[in-house]
Order: sequence, then C-alpha cells, then structure tokens
Amino acid sequence: MLGEFQERIRSAAAQGSALQIQGQGSKTFYGELPKGELLDVSGFAGVSSYEPSELVITAKAGTPVRELEALLAEQGQHLAFEPPRFGGRGTVGGMVASGLSGPTRASQGALREHVLGLSLLNGRAELLNFGGTVMKNVAGYDVSRLMAGSLGVLGLILEVSLKVMPQPLARATVRFELGQSQALNQLNRWGGKPLPIQASAWWDGALLLRLAGAAAAVRAAQQELGGEPIPEALAQPFWDGLRDHSDEFFAGAARAVAGGAKLWRLSLPQTAPALQLPGEQLIEWGGGQRWVTTPLPAAQMREAALAVGGHASIFLCRDAQRHGVFAPPSEALLRIQRGLKQSFDPDRVFNPGRLYPEL
Repeated sequence: MLGEFQERIRSAAAQGSALQIQGQGSKTFYGELPKGELLDVSGFAGVSSYEPSELVITAKAGTPVRELEALLAEQGQHLAFEPPRFGGRGTVGGMVASGLSGPTRASQGALREHVLGLSLLNGRAELLNFGGTVMKNVAGYDVSRLMAGSLGVLGLILEVSLKVMPQPLARATVRFELGQSQALNQLNRWGGKPLPIQASAWWDGALLLRLAGAAAAVRAAQQELGGEPIPEALAQPFWDGLRDHSDEFFAGAARAVAGGAKLWRLSLPQTAPALQLPGEQLIEWGGGQRWVTTPLPAAQMREAALAVGGHASIFLCRDAQRHGVFAPPSEALLRIQRGLKQSFDPDRVFNPGRLYPEL
C-alpha cells in the first residue's frame, strides 16, 4: 500500500488537489471541517514489532487501538495515557494525529510523551523516519512528537513506536460529595501529597478518584482519603465511559449539541478556580481539563479561559457552527506553523485547514 499512497500524494500535488486522511472515521467531528478526496488508511494495519521486555510496541497507522491494547493486555501491559477509542473505531494513526489523552493524562503524561518514533510520507511522497524505539533518541527537533495533535496537516503517518507500561497491581475508586470549588481545593491539596491518584473526575456534585499502584499504597491512600468506596464492577465502566466519551455527561453533551449548544474543552492550570459558566461542566486531570456544554458565544468562552491562564477549543458542535475551532495562535506561533507546513507539505495536500484555516 505504500506505493499506492505515494502515487496518490504525487497525483494530488501535481493537480493542486487535497487529500483527507482517514482511518475508521472515528474523529471526523474533531477540528475544522475535513476537505479533499478521501485517503483511506484503515487497511494499512498490523503490529510490526512488540518487545514486552523493552516496553515498546510498533504498529501501522490503521491498526485499531482496541486490537493493540488486547495484545498488550496479554503481557500485563497497557497504554498508560488511555487514549479514547470512540466505540472501538479509533486507530493508531488517528490517535497520534488527534493527540487526545484519557483520564490518566495528569498522572501518566500526555500521548506525545509516549511516542518514541514514527515514519510518515510528506507532501512530496518522500518516506521520512523520526525518533526510534528507545527513550533517549532525540537530537534537534523532536518531529515524532510534533505529529501528536497535528491533525494530519503535516504528513501521512505510516507507523508509530509507542512506550507501553505495566498495568497497575491494584486499583480502587472512591467517591466524595463535593461542590466544584470544594473539589478543586481538595484536588490541589491532595496533589501536594505522595498519593497514588491516577485519575480524577468531578461532575454534578460528585468527585471520583481512581487510585492505582502497589496494593499497600492503594490501601494506605484509601484509609487517608476516606470517601465512599465504589466496587470495581461499577467503577471500571465509569472510567471506560469517561475515556471513550460514551458516559452520561458526553451523551448529554451530544444531545445539547444537536439542539445548538457546543461542547467546549478547556485547558487550564490545575490551580484555576471554579468557573461560573452556564451549562454542564465536567472536570478532569486534577482541574487541568474542563468540559463545558454551553450555548455561550466563542468570544466569551475564550475570554473566560484566558482570564485564568488557559485556552478553550470547540470539541463538538454542529457542522454549520464548525469554524474557529481552536483558539487563534499568536503571530509568532503561526509563523512557526506556517514554516512547518511549508517544509512538510508545500503544496497543501494533506487535510488543508483542518487545524487552522491558514494551514
């Protein structure tokens, strides 16, 4: 398939046309509206290599994330950043291109921190390789991690090497009845202690913590924190639903979006105070990621996020409202983005405008 991809890219560049990169289409809602002729990479799938003792796996872009995780689970390992799988349709290439991480991002690091290397085709159909399969392999620009969150505007990702981690030996979930301000204050206080808090989520007056690590550490943390223990049979579906955006909050958000509201994703300092905004809010990452379903105009949402040192982007909305999805970059950052686009994809073949209209 590599030759086919190269031919499609050369043809599009020669004709001045664009290609819309897509795996299984689980994230076509994300970013600006897709443009161009479909370039289907779902058939370019399979695990190229897996070294459990080295904690590294390499897979082709069309490989379903669920299949990758099933293989890792056989060896007691997992993707520690818990990428969303969107009903099982998420692929490795889309996972990297979207740059989305799950509930454990605050404790385990973002997706880009787990990308060791990748290969891609640029806008000239040239095969490029970056990074490797060990942690200390970066010299100059860390291009492999630059691809995380690029939404495919720089190149066609072919293969990715990822750092994997052993699954925790023990897990426990506890629940607290707290208002938003109380929950944020508690999270900040607990954040200064050596507690094995792997994930947190606040919504509708309830704060849930997932503890993970050595059994003794988890038991000790439960005793110190208190709260209502949640049986694993109930807790795991909740965290999976949060990760895959299929739980009650996101289902309600989808209904609100159908009625004209937007689902906003706010990236804020963990110490940012509670935001008094109309609509539903869900808070993750110790306060660092906040989801807001609201009909407020974009200017007000971005002003609210900027006022506390963060930024806001539209995660889900009607296609008719789908413009200005990401916060406008500074002129300095935009110059860098334009330079990268010119270097990797000078003829604007890949996903034009998907990240910013200028790209």
